[in-house]
Amino acid sequence: MDDEVLYRVDDGVAVITLNRPERLNAWTPPLQTQYFDRLAQAASAREVGAVVVTGAGRGFCPGADMEYLQGLDGAGPARPDTRPTTFPLTVQKPMIAAINGACAGIGLVQALMCDVRFAAAGAKLTTAFSRRGLIAEHGSSWLLPRLVGTSRALDILLSARVFTGEEAFELGIVNRALPPEQVLPEALAYARDLALNCSPAAMATIKSQIYRHATVDLDTARRESDRLMAASLAGPDFKEGVASFVEKRLPAFAPLGEGTTFD
Repeated sequence: MDDEVLYRVDDGVAVITLNRPERLNAWTPPLQTQYFDRLAQAASAREVGAVVVTGAGRGFCPGADMEYLQGLDGAGPARPDTRPTTFPLTVQKPMIAAINGACAGIGLVQALMCDVRFAAAGAKLTTAFSRRGLIAEHGSSWLLPRLVGTSRALDILLSARVFTGEEAFELGIVNRALPPEQVLPEALAYARDLALNCSPAAMATIKSQIYRHATVDLDTARRESDRLMAASLAGPDFKEGVASFVEKRLPAFAPLGEGTTFD
């Protein structure tokens, strides 16, 4: 049970691996609790600048474990963890999903809650919900239209059809579709670049802006951004960013929580 979610830190990147390979990393309440615990650990770790999420073995996560689902009654699933399934959206550090294989249901939704997604070409993805007699769960009705538009989101959710990593790239669900053996290395390289070269405070603020501004009008977003820009121009990270560029060296930004925050 303790090994259902693995955690390691490499060059400023927390690598979180769903680790039930015999079940293609199918989702269960204990796995959810461990996953969220690992995300909280990464969020508070001084040495972590970015997070990569992937799956052990051949799959990313094919959704809820069907053996678990068969044991449910009409009262619905037990929720031993009080954190909502949208908890990953509260992590202030950039999250990159390395979708190495099958990704469905809540597994797909959790990938959507990452900020950037790389998928294996040929990997099979599906929302699955309507084919199980379920509605668009876990915030997918909010996430998908913002990525692909209303009509495409309805197609994906109504039909619950299977689509590949290549189509996911064409739709805009993932940022890159790659040969399977390149998915994790490319995600790690991308995350390391963020951890080495980008201001943690700036990235946290940008992430907050993107999600908050999805639900406000343009003028509200502009006014808030003007305020945040003024704060960032006055902060130490701006001076360090300029100095490191002029001096042709890596920046030495303060870890998140220790430097200036703009919110």
